[in-house]
Amino acid sequence: MKYLKLSSSIFFLFFCFGKTTAQDWANLNRFKDQNNEVDTEGLRKKRVVFMGDSITEFWKTDSTGIFVKNPYINRGISGQTTPQMLIRFRNDVIDLRPSVVVILAGINDIAGNTGPSSIEMIADNIKSMAELAKANHIQVILCSVLPAYDFPWNPGLEPSGKVIALNKEIEAYAKANRIQYVDYFTPMVDEKNGLKKELGDDGVHPNFVGYQLMEPLVEAKIKKALKKKKRKRRRRIMKRIF
Repeated sequence: MKYLKLSSSIFFLFFCFGKTTAQDWANLNRFKDQNNEVDTEGLRKKRVVFMGDSITEFWKTDSTGIFVKNPYINRGISGQTTPQMLIRFRNDVIDLRPSVVVILAGINDIAGNTGPSSIEMIADNIKSMAELAKANHIQVILCSVLPAYDFPWNPGLEPSGKVIALNKEIEAYAKANRIQYVDYFTPMVDEKNGLKKELGDDGVHPNFVGYQLMEPLVEAKIKKALKKKKRKRRRRIMKRIF
């Protein structure tokens, strides 16, 4: 019943936005060629996909960072909101058959990039992505939204309180469902509940120093998630044998 409700929600998103525009609203074609090139069997046991927005996308430009050191797949798209990510989740995550998905999303919803969204709406989209992943035997890592005091492209929204509220929702859901949670917010926040100046140049996106701080936090959770995946795989094999 839960997955039927989830499928209905995704259909509703397709219907609504498909009727209003002929363009690729969720950017489903952005990674089409790259996805076709992914060997869905090779290195699958350690495959990790990062789903997100510009904060995820720009991470791969760090020439010494996490995507250079590891065979991780970056599926971040600048400016995207959680309903857009939910629509492309099957193409850009599930169909790649990873062991782990890292989801960092929500800041552009708060900025109103695709229209007004409540904290509940944003959290529900993130939860839906997590449930889709779990239904396909993918370990989930949920990340806190990074602190933001204001948006350079849409000033005056006072997002800091909404970021805190959304993070509480994400963390509570992760805890209730035994999902790994990465707290980027706490070590990156300043006295105004914004991003520390030394960690980001525009108050929203991390700079090199910011990404260097984030890297070991998520790496620790990835290691735990891969170990959990390995244990579950062994249990499934043992059930088949006995």
